[in-house]
Amino acid sequence: MTATASAQDYGQTATLKIWDNTTAPHSNGITTPETEKEPNRVRNTSEATLYIFPADKAKATGQAVVICPGGGYGMLAMDHEGYEMAKWFAANGITGAVLKYRMPNHHPEVPLEDAVQALRIMAGLEAGATGYTADKVGIVGSSAGGHLAAMASTIGSFKPAFSVLFYPVITAVQGKRHQGSFINLLSEQRTPEQDAAYSLESRVTADTPPAILLLSDDDKSVPPVNSTCYYTALKEHGIEASMHIYPKGGHGWGIRDSFRYKAQWQDAVLDWLRRINE
Repeated sequence: MTATASAQDYGQTATLKIWDNTTAPHSNGITTPETEKEPNRVRNTSEATLYIFPADKAKATGQAVVICPGGGYGMLAMDHEGYEMAKWFAANGITGAVLKYRMPNHHPEVPLEDAVQALRIMAGLEAGATGYTADKVGIVGSSAGGHLAAMASTIGSFKPAFSVLFYPVITAVQGKRHQGSFINLLSEQRTPEQDAAYSLESRVTADTPPAILLLSDDDKSVPPVNSTCYYTALKEHGIEASMHIYPKGGHGWGIRDSFRYKAQWQDAVLDWLRRINE
């Protein structure tokens, strides 16, 4: 099953190729084909694509979200952190656009420019998404996709209106970081200056958009301090933020039914999105 077929199976109605390594501002240097050895686990991406799930018109809020699946910057979990998430947002009146972003392969500017371009497209500032654009375009990210969403929110040239971050990778500080994500993003031989530049709690400014963070206290993959340090940085800059820490669940639950607090996080996200949309 291909990623495109899977998106269609979940109710996606439009596919938009953003660019590839030959047409984007920067290349990730990957020249071998994209692979999907497991369903909806996409690796080796060298082409950025948006899969658009339009909002239920009867419930439309005027919002859209670009959704960045996780995968440690080495692959993309396109189902429970992508297509299924987009389908749920769309059913609640928020257009969901799942971003299949290019793997960094030690080129951190590559996924960031994919995310920024996706935001611009969904905001109607670039061609391609006529009929699906929105006045308020936010970004959703899970795990390493949360790091990408926070990158767009802090150092992106075009920022989202808000961010929804599920158990995000944020900091490269020793003892707090998710090492695999930063190896894939920057390299194993990266410098302290690179770690500092991509520790996003230090990149928050007054222009960073509001955020809601959702995570489990028992996350052993991405320590909860990643979320708490970003939340603290937002509050230090007077930015609206909300954080929901669930006692159990570990890492990577996304929209899976097996996560016992699924209904609670869904209520929390919808309530927060309604409030910031007032």
